[in-house]
Amino acid sequence: MSDDFARWIGSTLGAAPGDLDLYQRATTHSSREESDYERLEFLGDRVLGLVIARWLYERHPDEPEGKLSWRLNALVSGVVCAEIGREMGLGAHVRLGKQAREDGAADSDNVLGDVVEALIGALYLDHGFDAAQAFVRTRWEGRIDDQRRAPQHPKSALQEWAAAHRRKPPVYAVTGCDGPQHNPRFTVTVSIKGAGEASAEGTSKQEAETAAAKALLEQLG
Repeated sequence: MSDDFARWIGSTLGAAPGDLDLYQRATTHSSREESDYERLEFLGDRVLGLVIARWLYERHPDEPEGKLSWRLNALVSGVVCAEIGREMGLGAHVRLGKQAREDGAADSDNVLGDVVEALIGALYLDHGFDAAQAFVRTRWEGRIDDQRRAPQHPKSALQEWAAAHRRKPPVYAVTGCDGPQHNPRFTVTVSIKGAGEASAEGTSKQEAETAAAKALLEQLG
């Protein structure tokens, strides 16, 4: 791992890396067929949730649980984590397989959001909870009071559009699958009878469905 990466970790996360292998793993996508970020993402997701929950509990002492939950869900969403990743310049440091990089995974909300959580997990293991909390509070400071509810998922938004316009629910169909078994690419087409259809690709059926829903929403205005 290059000295540049170590310096970027130190300046971005606020603590010089003690175990650089942790951060290498945190930025490695499964398409590399190496130890990837998924276990660290699992851990970092919980650390992030705890830091934000405690922060909101302290910051809004009179709010009921329901409002705190809305704020929490918004602040820990994949969309927000991906935004944080882009602000950090994370895309240049994500380690991807050739096909995944060519497919634009370095700027994928799913990948960037997951890697941000994995880096939080790595920081927690390397330097403890206080360091992880300091990083989260620094990066989320400008958002802590702005979010009121989680950004709506494209599939949910499309479902609501159909209901509001008295249409049948969206229908999703897998219309293509290619690539190697360890890194397939799915094509999904979503349609709303009498309104339109759109297709999109993804590394999983869920990702392709989400991208197709987003594309159809953009068509529908």
